Amino acid sequence: MRIFVLLVIALLSVFPAQGQQAPSAPAPADELIRILEDDQARAELIERLRQAAPTEAAETTAPAIPDLSIARQLAEYTRNVAEGASATLRSFGSALGNFQTLFSGGVSANADVVRDLAINLSIVLAGLFGSFFLLRLLTNALARRVAADAQGKGVMRRLGALLLVGLIEATSILLAWALGYVLALNTGVNPNGQMGINQSLLLNAFLVVEASKLLMRLFLAPRSGGLRLLPVGDENAAYWSFWTGRLISLVGYTFMFVTPLLNGVVSVAAGNAVQVLVMATSVTIAIIIVLQNKSDIRNWLAGISERRDNDGIGRLLAAFGQHWHVLAIAYLLTLLVVWFANPEGALPFMLGASLQSAIAIGIGSLIAGFIGRFVNAGLSLPDDVRQRLPLLETRLRAFVPGVMTIVRWVVIFGVLVAIGQAWSLFDFVGWVGSDEGLAVAGSIVSAALILLVAIVLHVVVASWVEYRLNTKVGRVPTPREKTLLNLFKNAFTIALVVFALMLALAQIGVNIAPLLAGAGVVGLAIGFGAQKLVQDIITGIFIQFENVMNEGDVVEVAGRSGTVEKLTIRSVTIRDMSGTIHLIPFSSVDQVSNMVRGFSFYVAEVEVSYDNDIELVKQAMRDAFEVVMESEHKNVILDDLDPPVLVAFTQTSMKLRARIKTLAGKQWGAGRLYSETVWRLFAERGVRKPTPRVSYVPGLPAPWNADEGGN
Repeated sequence: MRIFVLLVIALLSVFPAQGQQAPSAPAPADELIRILEDDQARAELIERLRQAAPTEAAETTAPAIPDLSIARQLAEYTRNVAEGASATLRSFGSALGNFQTLFSGGVSANADVVRDLAINLSIVLAGLFGSFFLLRLLTNALARRVAADAQGKGVMRRLGALLLVGLIEATSILLAWALGYVLALNTGVNPNGQMGINQSLLLNAFLVVEASKLLMRLFLAPRSGGLRLLPVGDENAAYWSFWTGRLISLVGYTFMFVTPLLNGVVSVAAGNAVQVLVMATSVTIAIIIVLQNKSDIRNWLAGISERRDNDGIGRLLAAFGQHWHVLAIAYLLTLLVVWFANPEGALPFMLGASLQSAIAIGIGSLIAGFIGRFVNAGLSLPDDVRQRLPLLETRLRAFVPGVMTIVRWVVIFGVLVAIGQAWSLFDFVGWVGSDEGLAVAGSIVSAALILLVAIVLHVVVASWVEYRLNTKVGRVPTPREKTLLNLFKNAFTIALVVFALMLALAQIGVNIAPLLAGAGVVGLAIGFGAQKLVQDIITGIFIQFENVMNEGDVVEVAGRSGTVEKLTIRSVTIRDMSGTIHLIPFSSVDQVSNMVRGFSFYVAEVEVSYDNDIELVKQAMRDAFEVVMESEHKNVILDDLDPPVLVAFTQTSMKLRARIKTLAGKQWGAGRLYSETVWRLFAERGVRKPTPRVSYVPGLPAPWNADEGGN
């Protein structure tokens, strides 16, 4: 038995005892070594331990399996709430008893301590808040001057002025705080260069509370409307600054100064009672503020929804505005109940989560507001870029709002994730850090990057084609280049969309092999079921290879004549002389007549009567050509006039023909002037036009006599 006792004492000397028990005297090391080295003593010790093991095992009970059911958890939570409320009520009673004892003379032995404490705190309070009041008068004057100088300036100038005002007011807080420490160390009942803990509590509470109020004043700028960055009126800014400042002072000074002071002078129960009273008062004030601003915030959110044309976010804001006060009051009451139940653990968590949620919402609102201003302000390119790429600005203005809408929803998703992370609804950061989260996040980011690269490539290629087709910059493109570049842009866009979608789907884990196989089957089905479409495409390919027509050519296709405005792989778009657009599929085209390929002829045919001198008529036609050669059309005429020749006789006239060779597509202007000049010269020189003539010869007998019955 002596050996067993020595071993237990040795073990207790090695492992520290739990609780507040007095430490046992350590066993001599030599005695322990002797016991372990002696075989007989060691065997005896082992036997005694074996005999004691069943007894200890019988006394040790198996740990109970925790009940993790919802009912058990709810019961545990309600029990904690009830115990917390009971402890709160008991603290009120204890506090009243302690106060009664204090004022009835029960603590008369500490009257001198209380008197000294009151004197020291009074000196520090007077010096601290008196100096702060005087410094605030000076800093307010400086702040008004800075705000007046920045009135009407840009955002960066106002932001710099706001930071300067904050620095000035922060200096006044630090100076008052430092003066308070000097007074605490050098004045009072016993000025010996030392200060009490209560004075330090007061000074630290002052620094934290006033710094928090300063941040709120900078955020709202109640006295400097010209520096205010938020779209809030002066009255609302002053209102919210007043009440938030009062709540910060009430809660801050209570928890950081009054409660520790009562805990040390009166009792912990008195400090708890004051905390409960202040928390209930603060929540009551907050609920009153919510009810006072219920309609204003509802109308404000409804106005934002109307300005957004009641889109998805606008409708969400309007719905939130209808019930925001209910949610706010429920949150405040929950905050109070949680604090009653567990002020040490639950309240800090809830306040921290609320602060993180507010920061996330604020940052998200700033980003969304910046995106909204960027989209509403529009996109303006430099003049030289606009001249080279006239359609790029329009394309970007149509493209940027869609991208910004996606970015806005991504920001909203990020805010929701941050709020959920703050309230421990889910561990998004931990999930992203896991292998599965990294794989999913990498897939989504990769798919988004693929789509973004595809969009950028589309804009780049479309802009390059636009630059090549721009007649004001560089070399003028030929009709063939116009046609091929437009076809290339369309084909590239289709191929880019298909490949980008396939790669994006592959990145997010979709097996695209069945899609490719299905696309082949669908293509085969379309080939059998849409023969006209296949014929259109095949004919269009050969027309492009053979370079029969290009955009801008004047052609005759499928019985329609006009200018080619658009040419695709499947159809051609023609605008005729009346301005009508004709879309002609290539499957209905069996012949293409191009009137502007290489060079053109204007064929002039005139008819004159038989009694005209043919040489006179020919000379007039030659003279008309000389007139055309002296006009602005001479640059498009490639050769001399083909000699006028007699080509046909009719019953009433002679027909003569002449041709003018011009650049491709330029024959009509010169031809109209030539025809007008020919007929003007004919009139001047007496060349007669062919006109039908009816001759009447009197005295001939009638072909029959009606009186004789027609015989």
